[in-house]
Amino acid sequence: MAVQIAPSILSADFARLADEVTAVSNADWIHVDVMDNHFVPNLTLGLPVVESLLKVTPLPLDCHLMIEDPDRWAPGYAEAGAGSVTIHAEAASAPIRTLRAIRSAGARAGLALNPGTAVESYADLLPEIDMMLVMTVEPGFGGQSFLDMVLPKVRRARDLIKGRDLDVWLQVDGGVSAETIERCAEAGADVFVAGSAVYSAEDPAEAVRSLRERASGAYAS
Repeated sequence: MAVQIAPSILSADFARLADEVTAVSNADWIHVDVMDNHFVPNLTLGLPVVESLLKVTPLPLDCHLMIEDPDRWAPGYAEAGAGSVTIHAEAASAPIRTLRAIRSAGARAGLALNPGTAVESYADLLPEIDMMLVMTVEPGFGGQSFLDMVLPKVRRARDLIKGRDLDVWLQVDGGVSAETIERCAEAGADVFVAGSAVYSAEDPAEAVRSLRERASGAYAS
């Protein structure tokens, strides 16, 4: 598949979210980081903002739930119209039930793993998901430095997906930039979340185009 770029509005101007989303109309997804100040030490936005964003962009929303009790809250994001809803393996008590509920509501189901979480522990859940998200920073804040130590895990995740002959996307999130995206693509990632690298640029749309070009040239198909 072609690589996909998902600008993270965590790095956008929250006072101008409609404009900031429109500025990256050449992206594939809009990545929405939902944080509750419990699972991670930060508080961002929630379902009402997601519902508002759905009214102003034709791009699908990729909702990344960094929250406690995603089993309770995740299906609501899918029901609201999000294109993809990702829950954290570390937070879910009933991941299979929740992933199936997300799919039943019409969204793609994603499973996120923190840097210190072994991907092999969740290999049996691969048939239940449409995307695996390997965090390349500790979740909670934008603008962090990329953790190269996670790249071997990205490769292992890609090997597990290939080994089971599944159509599961492999996303990376955290510190993805012009300097790191090629290494992620070479490791097997095909969906790239980029916040600061896009919204700190003078031309966010050009940043999206450039990141896509770099990743496409390096993607380990």
